[in-house]
Amino acid sequence: MEPNYLVLLGIVIVIIGFALKLDAILIIIVSAVATALVGGIGVNGFLTTLGTSFVSNRSMAIFIIVLLVTGTLERNGLKIAAAQLIGKVKNATPGMVIALYGVMRLVFAAFNVSFGGVAGFVRPVIMPMAVGAIEASGREPNDEYVEELKGMASGMENVAWFFGQVLFVGTAGALLVQSTLKPLGYDVELLRMAIIEIPVAVIAVAVTAVYYIIKDARLRKKYYGAPATPAPAADTAAVNGKEA
Repeated sequence: MEPNYLVLLGIVIVIIGFALKLDAILIIIVSAVATALVGGIGVNGFLTTLGTSFVSNRSMAIFIIVLLVTGTLERNGLKIAAAQLIGKVKNATPGMVIALYGVMRLVFAAFNVSFGGVAGFVRPVIMPMAVGAIEASGREPNDEYVEELKGMASGMENVAWFFGQVLFVGTAGALLVQSTLKPLGYDVELLRMAIIEIPVAVIAVAVTAVYYIIKDARLRKKYYGAPATPAPAADTAAVNGKEA
């Protein structure tokens, strides 16, 4: 039986849709319907598959609640509060904010506590704090610099959660590793695997944190030059007196 290459039409629709920067949700819906029709399962089969998948993975739908809560908090000043908080910390830099978040993320990941990832915590909390650190130093946020910080914050989230989730016995990541190794002849206990993972996770987050702090220092030098030194109070008063 020859393969039906028409089922790949959905992938083509996704590629073209994102290339044209069309609405993401519309692209996914059109792609799914087209794949269902071309694949021969029809509309009824598509709806049945969609419903079955949703029920079997309904716990994944928790991200919808997270997005609603995050949106509500943002609307009520979450970003402003985060920026004001970091503005009170002296000599804080965006690199330090991201590095400290990685350490905190690793600790909480070890207890299987999630903050909602990039969409639920990095975007509404960590990024405003990073931008607040820029503004606290008396500078205006540079668009290119902020985009670099977004990548760094997201990278720290991925590293800390990837290595940290296995530290909690019984998580999906730990069970996946155990089930993958078992057919290969390695009967690994979850507790022993978590203990072995501790130094790996600590080193991974530490290396990433140091790297981002160094990278942030280079980016600040690139976009802002030498750090500005505030004028002494006496000199400022003298200048004001001359102007008067």
